[in-house]
Amino acid sequence: MDKTQKGVVLIGHGGVPTDFPRDQFKKWMDLHKGRKADQSPSQVEQDLENTLRDWPRTPDNDPYQFGLESLASQLKLQLRDCKLVTAYNEFCRPTIAQAVEELIEHGIINIVLLTTMVTPGGSHAEKEIPEEVHKLKTKYPYINIKYAWPFNLNKVAGMMKEQIEAVQV
Repeated sequence: MDKTQKGVVLIGHGGVPTDFPRDQFKKWMDLHKGRKADQSPSQVEQDLENTLRDWPRTPDNDPYQFGLESLASQLKLQLRDCKLVTAYNEFCRPTIAQAVEELIEHGIINIVLLTTMVTPGGSHAEKEIPEEVHKLKTKYPYINIKYAWPFNLNKVAGMMKEQIEAVQV
């Protein structure tokens, strides 16, 4: 593969499958929220997160995942000479790190991370993803990793205006 090829990771939030046991999710959330920011997750928390992320997904139990994959299919049609993969900030696989590692395994050294979370003020887009980018840049200093955020809100508003105009009232 051509090392000059660009890779794109389309990052969605991720959803909890509707058939995931609620008691397991509550236990994970209690552990996750109860942990201090500088603490590593306990083995129990990590095991529960892995169970959640590895849960079998279908369009019925996780319509969000299938919506993101549909968006990715459309975006792939518009990108030339890019390998596009999806990733999830929470609840689902692949993680952002796993998606980046997949691109690196394909010999891609120029990677753009793009989130579907377009508005400012959210902890995922403003804090968690940049922290992940920092970790990945530290782990892979020879890889050019960029985060395509924040969005130009004027352009986002223009897209929304077009969508509004497309609706027949």
